[in-house]
Formats: sequence, structure tokens, C-alpha cells
Amino acid sequence: MIFDNSFSLDHIDLAILRLMQQNARISNVDLAKSLELAPSAVLERVKKLEKKQVIIQYTATINPAAVDLKLLAFISMKASHSLGCTDTANQLAKIPDVQEVHVIAGEDCYLVKVRTTDSASLMALMRDSFSKIPNITSVRTTIVLETVKEQQQLLIPEK
Repeated sequence: MIFDNSFSLDHIDLAILRLMQQNARISNVDLAKSLELAPSAVLERVKKLEKKQVIIQYTATINPAAVDLKLLAFISMKASHSLGCTDTANQLAKIPDVQEVHVIAGEDCYLVKVRTTDSASLMALMRDSFSKIPNITSVRTTIVLETVKEQQQLLIPEK
């Protein structure tokens, strides 16, 4: 996900992003009404935001419990390779149960977010997937008991 930093967002672009982040299904007409612009102008801006990789994708947020993914865990991992080696991160990212992979500074190398149905499926994930990645030298798992806040929305500046 490479972003071209030479592309600057104006106040209209930021307003579009705020509205679309609140409701990605907002129609172009409703977006234009909210911004007091012509629908064609708004559509052109949205297409430009997509092309410039400002808008990466449109998704639905699904309640994990509704699809029986009740266990949330964060897993810190150490690896035997040097910082900057992306092979292990790429292998982790290919595992379907893995929601996020972050290369981190500090004692550990990676922070991985996973969702599974229960502790048995978490153990199976660790045994069947993580243990097969050769560079991982240690794993420390934190199981979430309760989530107070979780969001994907970004705080978009007013400018």
C-alpha cells in the first residue's frame, strides 16, 4: 500500500473522506448535496481519491460474534532475522485468521492481531500455522477479555 505524498488533499477532499468514512454506501447525489457541489464534480474527486490510493477499499464492518469469531488475541513474536526482512511478515499476512501484521520496534519483531472461535482454535492456529514459519523464535499471546473501543475510522483533520 504505497501512497504518493506529493498529492495534497484540500478541504473538499477531506470532507468527502469524512462523509464516506461515516457511510461508504452514501450515494454520489447525497454526497454532492452535503457538500453543495455538482454530482459530476464529486464523482470526479472520488475517482481521483481512489486512483491516488487515498481511498483504498470499501468494506462492511461485521460483528465478529455474529460469525462465531469471539476470541480476539494479540500475539507478539520474535524472529531470528534482521529488521527489515519482510519474508516472515508476508508469511504471517497470508494466514486467513490473521487480521493485522505490524512490524514493531522494541523487544519483539511483530505484533499480530487474530480472531478465532475459541481457545482451542487459537491453539490450532499457533500449532498448524505459526509453528511452520521457520524464523519465528518466540511467541507471547495476549487474549482480550473485553473490547471497550475498536474502530477502523481515522480522525480526518479539518484543514
